[in-house]
Amino acid sequence: MQWREWLCSLGGGVGRSDLEDLRSVLPSFFPSLFGLGALASLTAYWLLTRPRSIRPPCDLRAQSVPVQGDASCRRSALLRDDNLLDFYYEDTKTAYEMFQRGLRIAGDRPCLGFRKPGEPYQWISYTEVTHRAQVLGSGLLAKGCQPNPKQFIGIFSQNRPEWVIAELACYTFSMAVVPLYDTLGLEAMVHILNLAEIPLVICDKMEKAESMLANKETGVTPALSCLVLFNPISAALVERGRNCGVEVLHLSQLMALGRDNLRAPIPPEPEDLAVVCFTSGTTGKPKGAMITHGNIASNTSSVIKILEGFFVIRQEDVSISYLPLAHMFERMIQVSMFVHGARVGFYQGDVSLLMDDIKALRPTFFPVVPRLLTRIYDKIQGSVTSPLRRAILHYAVKRKQAEVNSGIIRNNSLWDRLIFNKIQATLGGRLRFILTASAPISPAVLSFLRATLGCLIFEGYGQTECTAGCTFSMPGDFSAGHVGPPLPCAMVKLADIPDMSYYAKRGQGEICIRGPSVFQGYLKDEENTAQALDGDGWLHTGDVGQWLPNGTLRIIDRKKHIFKLSQGEYVAPEKIENIYMRSVPVLQVFVHGDSLQSCVVGIVVPDPEVFVDWARERGIVGSYEELCQNSDVKSAVLEDMVAMGKEAGLKSFEQVKDLYLHPEMFSVSNGLLTPTLKSKRVELRQVFREQIALMYSKVAV
Repeated sequence: MQWREWLCSLGGGVGRSDLEDLRSVLPSFFPSLFGLGALASLTAYWLLTRPRSIRPPCDLRAQSVPVQGDASCRRSALLRDDNLLDFYYEDTKTAYEMFQRGLRIAGDRPCLGFRKPGEPYQWISYTEVTHRAQVLGSGLLAKGCQPNPKQFIGIFSQNRPEWVIAELACYTFSMAVVPLYDTLGLEAMVHILNLAEIPLVICDKMEKAESMLANKETGVTPALSCLVLFNPISAALVERGRNCGVEVLHLSQLMALGRDNLRAPIPPEPEDLAVVCFTSGTTGKPKGAMITHGNIASNTSSVIKILEGFFVIRQEDVSISYLPLAHMFERMIQVSMFVHGARVGFYQGDVSLLMDDIKALRPTFFPVVPRLLTRIYDKIQGSVTSPLRRAILHYAVKRKQAEVNSGIIRNNSLWDRLIFNKIQATLGGRLRFILTASAPISPAVLSFLRATLGCLIFEGYGQTECTAGCTFSMPGDFSAGHVGPPLPCAMVKLADIPDMSYYAKRGQGEICIRGPSVFQGYLKDEENTAQALDGDGWLHTGDVGQWLPNGTLRIIDRKKHIFKLSQGEYVAPEKIENIYMRSVPVLQVFVHGDSLQSCVVGIVVPDPEVFVDWARERGIVGSYEELCQNSDVKSAVLEDMVAMGKEAGLKSFEQVKDLYLHPEMFSVSNGLLTPTLKSKRVELRQVFREQIALMYSKVAV
């Protein structure tokens, strides 16, 4: 009866009749009470677990601000003033210090991963990587290399842990790295070895060492005196090297020499040269962009600054390394991982096995180029054949896109569980972050994948000469069709291009960059340096941009690859190609024109995954190769492309008047794309000179 006494004490004047009344209603009251309690519990659970919108770090309507009142020159809204960001952490002013920070965080935890076919990943710890780098660097010094930033060491290898260890070995003793890669070609390789006076090259395979020795034997690379290989070497290779004055060593031999002559680190300063990154170039000889440790620190720090409080790289995070380490994009991704003590797992070196590596590694961070995202998009779309499933997919995508547009990014919604989880599983099922750069990406593809993959997808823009990026998507802004505002390390301005009718006062012009991430110039090349860097330190990119009302930058054209038609009209082929790429049957396109012709023509590689079905829908049946030779199919493709051009506002003289369907993709291996997947226009013109001439002869008639 204690409860009666308690009720009486509460009311003071509660009598027996009141208690009897209460007792009479309790049977009906308790179910209601329990119902209210259950509802309250469910409400509390929903409040705690409901998907939350991302809170942007700034007003998304003003993501950049004018510099000194000049609307054509802008900097990040995340900065307090016009002083640009040099570094984020006080102890990370060089690439060497950034790795050392990761070492302090992670210690004996995994750093670099690799795998053999069919086996799980094996890992090398931060402690072991640091030790190996010091030993290898000591070995380099024992072979006569000097511990200063004027000492250039070549690395000629596919992505693998030893690449990173060799790079860190150079940084441990203030030496500079010169990456080399297969697609440079013989002439360009000789040019680089001689220009940088490289005495020692670290290779992965014997084939690459043999190509180095062939150059030495003909006397065209006199400075080369030592080759170090990751893979096993033969006695014949050692003898061949001895005969032409080149010492050939296995990595283990150099490591043994380093252990016997171990030296204390001689760390670099921020202003010291870290890497000479030779641009692959679409024309002419490659140019060596000189990148300092300060350049690397400011660029990496700016990405960290943008993501602070929103996306923090953790020790458990892992990135898949398959994009060429010879280029700055992949290197900056890795530095960002290392500074936080996170992991990097390397693919096996075979792109055809990349998806298998991804499933084994299950990365959380995935750096990509737009072409790969487009291929993923095409595969998803191509896998849905029935009208009902296609309708369900599109409805689910719209529901997820509505969430994305409201700032909610997740992979645990009803639609994820029912439809998208299989798609996400093909990329390991743990992705938190995707970064795309190096070329434009279709807004439709970007929006679609943000919904289906259930992770953050950011787009950046930049080039080697500004270390990597100069603009980056702002957290919380999931609109498409732009590359974000300037990074905190960069001021971006637009300069007039009168010949193309672009003017800064209209918010359009050549994109120019200034700040601590801008390179120091091209190695021993004053002429090209003067063309790239003006007297005020502005890097002229050759790309054409437009400021949008929200302070983000849109890439709209390209200045460098323009030509004038016979009637005096200027044409920017890359702009036209980017528009035609939206045509469903088109996978790749090369637009050509010159001053002797009044129109442009095109070489088109149809998309093999959709081309046959696309033609069948138009009543034309045949194999992929047969359809490429079918004049009716060509006319249908041309009609579709022209319609796409009209929709995008192309002028009549910008539309191709004829095209040739080519069944083989442009690729790095066949020499028609650079390693960053840009068209090599000189090579394309040469390869298709007969087809181009034939098309112009028909157009003239």
